[in-house]
Amino acid sequence: MDIMPIAATASANSAGLTQEAVGLSVLKKAIDIEAAGALALVQAIPAPPAMSSGTVGGMVNTWA
Repeated sequence: MDIMPIAATASANSAGLTQEAVGLSVLKKAIDIEAAGALALVQAIPAPPAMSSGTVGGMVNTWA
C-alpha cells in the first residue's frame, strides 16, 4: 500500500485549514475596523438644539 497519496492529502488538508484560519482572522480584523469607523461616524453626529419654551404640541421640530 502506497502511503504517499494519503500523506499528500493530509498535508493539503492542513494547508487548507491554515489558509482558512488566516482568512478568518483577516475578516475579523476588517469587521473591527469597519465597526470603529461606524462608531466614529455616529459619534460625529451633532446633538439636536434644545427646544425653546412652549407648550407640548405647540412647536414643530424641523431638525432632521
